[in-house]
Amino acid sequence: MKNILVALLLALPLAAEAQTYPNKPIRWIVPYTGGGITDVVTRVVTQKIGTSLGQPIVVDNRPGANSIVGADIVAKAAPDGYTMLTVIAAHAANATLYAGKLPFDPVKSFIPISLAGIAPLILTANNNFPAKDVKALIAYAKANPGKVNFGSSGIGAAAHLTTELLKQTAGIDMVHVPYKGTAPALTALMANDIQILVDVPSTLMPHVRGGKIKALAMFSANRIQGAPEVPTMAEAGGPALESSTWVLFLAPAGTPREIVSRLSSETAKAINQSDIKDRFNQIGIEPVGNGPEQAASFLADEISKWSKVIITAGVKAE
Repeated sequence: MKNILVALLLALPLAAEAQTYPNKPIRWIVPYTGGGITDVVTRVVTQKIGTSLGQPIVVDNRPGANSIVGADIVAKAAPDGYTMLTVIAAHAANATLYAGKLPFDPVKSFIPISLAGIAPLILTANNNFPAKDVKALIAYAKANPGKVNFGSSGIGAAAHLTTELLKQTAGIDMVHVPYKGTAPALTALMANDIQILVDVPSTLMPHVRGGKIKALAMFSANRIQGAPEVPTMAEAGGPALESSTWVLFLAPAGTPREIVSRLSSETAKAINQSDIKDRFNQIGIEPVGNGPEQAASFLADEISKWSKVIITAGVKAE
């Protein structure tokens, strides 16, 4: 009984805070450098949310250790609605890659607020690579096991694990060459140091359209609005795989339900505005803006999906 009373007394200040929330600026951690998909989506959406809430939202870029540095800050922050976090698919991979090795729990340390958007990934090749579609890529890789190199923005990134998933599904052997970010991986692709690169359309499509690399397929069920000329995996003669990176908003565990619900509804309201929807679609992001329960279910499914790929491929954290 005493423990219940103590818990209730501790909860009272947070409950009272939720009644007047927000009454000061909100800090929103992006665990990556500025300019990327995570940063852009966060800034576009939180600007709308801040206007609606009547308080500024300050985006704070804290890159490092595959998003772990920024996530750790939020995991240890007061659960009062004034420190938020944006994560992408790497967060789901971290739950397996760094299981038991982090100063926080990728699942239990946070409460999902909303899935902001999903960006299906695109499979590209350098112009010298003989395959012009996925069917030909698979045939070439089977005929030349271990001789096709694929790059990624880093071990455990969505681009890396998606290509591992393709390898496992198609039964092919390609060699992973990790880089410190998409930019050096793309440079390597154009220089023919690697033959294959998977990443987001917003980064790769300008180079496809500029004739510097070629697009083989999109990891999506249907062609996307931002790159309608690129076939789906199935259309390109490959397995009907769907894979994406995504942008999901989290709060520290223990944040009052009223605050989580408020931020979730404001996120959905912002994303459903036509200017944001149009901007998202132009850069290959499917706008979502769902509720906390749906976001939690989505994250759980992603953790399970990538856990199987990581274990099967024997991927180890850097």
